[in-house]
Amino acid sequence: MKRQFTPARLDVRAFAEDGSLLSGQARVGDFARLAAEAKGEGQDRPLTWSAQGELRDPQHVNAQVWVHLKAQAVLPMICQRCLEPADIPLVVDRSFRFVADEETAAALDDEAEEDLLAISRAFDLPGLVEDELLMEVPVVPRHDVCPTAVQLSVEDPDFEQPRPENPFARLRVLKGGG
Repeated sequence: MKRQFTPARLDVRAFAEDGSLLSGQARVGDFARLAAEAKGEGQDRPLTWSAQGELRDPQHVNAQVWVHLKAQAVLPMICQRCLEPADIPLVVDRSFRFVADEETAAALDDEAEEDLLAISRAFDLPGLVEDELLMEVPVVPRHDVCPTAVQLSVEDPDFEQPRPENPFARLRVLKGGG
């Protein structure tokens, strides 16, 4: 019989041993830090996620615990090129290997290609979903192709350009030529 798992308090080892799958749908507004990136817009937009547990080398003394995470959402932001609203898709497809503790994760981090996390019996899976989506938020959000032409120069018709002073006229004053 398969065990029941709660995303907010996930027993990662048991989840991987069972090869279980958890998935869900939420709203962007359910994730405070993600909603803050959208400046309060799009709170009701859907956010979907799924997590699959896997135990590699289950017969081995040190079997590897893995969780494969997928998540996606569309965040309303302001394009920094045209300053118009832009829907920015965020997509996560990442695998994590769980190790005994934070020290082990830190020690193995430089040599491991995969992302390492400390194993827990009360792991916060929604927190990981939010963290990973936040890492997908672009530093400079923009459209692939802006819907309006982008103005690349600015001219102010009321601005008067000062006339540059003739350097020889200033020299004449200094020589006493008036």
